[in-house]
Amino acid sequence: MRTRKENAKEIYHFILIVAAILAIIIMAAVSPLLKEGLPKPDYYNQDFEDAKVLRVIQEDIQQDGVIEGFFTGKQTLEVEVLSGKYQGLIQETVNVIDLSHTVYATEGMEVIVGIREAEEGPKVWVYNHKRKNYLYVLAALFFLLLIFFGRKKGVYAIIALLFTTAILLFALVPLIFRGYSTVLVSSVCAILALVVSFLVIGGFEKKTLVAILGTICGILAAGLVSFVFSSLTRVSVVNLEKGSQIVYMALDYKIKVKGIMYASILIASLGAIMDVAMSISSSMQEIYELNPAISFQELFKRGMNIGRDIMGTMANTLILAFMGGSFSLVMLLWGYNMTLRQISNLPFIAVEVVQGLSGSIGIVLTVPFTAFMACLLYLRHRQGKIKKVN
Repeated sequence: MRTRKENAKEIYHFILIVAAILAIIIMAAVSPLLKEGLPKPDYYNQDFEDAKVLRVIQEDIQQDGVIEGFFTGKQTLEVEVLSGKYQGLIQETVNVIDLSHTVYATEGMEVIVGIREAEEGPKVWVYNHKRKNYLYVLAALFFLLLIFFGRKKGVYAIIALLFTTAILLFALVPLIFRGYSTVLVSSVCAILALVVSFLVIGGFEKKTLVAILGTICGILAAGLVSFVFSSLTRVSVVNLEKGSQIVYMALDYKIKVKGIMYASILIASLGAIMDVAMSISSSMQEIYELNPAISFQELFKRGMNIGRDIMGTMANTLILAFMGGSFSLVMLLWGYNMTLRQISNLPFIAVEVVQGLSGSIGIVLTVPFTAFMACLLYLRHRQGKIKKVN
């Protein structure tokens, strides 16, 4: 039979889940309002709509000599616009295929087209493949697998994931564009995301509180290290991928670009640090429950032993994630036969090293932080029991 305390926890957990779902809905609704009053640069002064290739009128294409299955050349197409204010418009367009525009169109194929106004009327051009339906299927498959294997916990994981996504897309990004401090906003959003995620998935348990405290210490440590060493190595948002474009965009908006790199490292390392913190917290709770008389030193030692096994693989995972994201760059450097002195002083290499190692340092420091918090909270709970008995 459940105790009154356990029933209260269930009620609080249910209220939190409902509040998280409402927060997702509210953030999605309020996010467009945050755009009000901001400048509206005409970066893309055109519409992008669904379209269908009715027929290939003419084509002059050839197989690429390097990439198997890739074509280059030119096509003349007849396309029909399927959505938006130009729905039903049928027009001929020339589709140039090269390394920067890889859409090889076939009859009956659905594509995304750009439509721009000209003096003689709307002009249609093939913008890209239509990919969103397949992405929706992939997301649905992921959610179904979570629910099938995770049951109730899988549903909680989906809610936590949607909340984290919502707070990053509907709160963090708009607030940065409105000119708020990137460092402050990203720190607050990351902490809020991890707190709600942990509570939704783990409930109001002591191990959840330990994991929250350990994760906060870990991500702030990673952010601080990245902030210091990005300054020492003189790398900034300009050296990030698409960073120069963000700088130019900042001229139109109020973006404080100085903290963009800090925010990117915080977000990239958050998941791995959360995983480490919860693994240690949960394991140490099991150890404590098996031996409630365990000493502070022994429990901390056990926690560190568990953490040592975890930190190696998780740090490796984070480094490989950053490495995978820049693998093509690594191949280019190898192909150009650069020396170590050249490579180690390239700004984008410094960015990758600072990002990867800052996140890994955050993981390493999460281990003692979480182990210490676990000892404090679990053993403090034991002291409370002893006093109650006396």
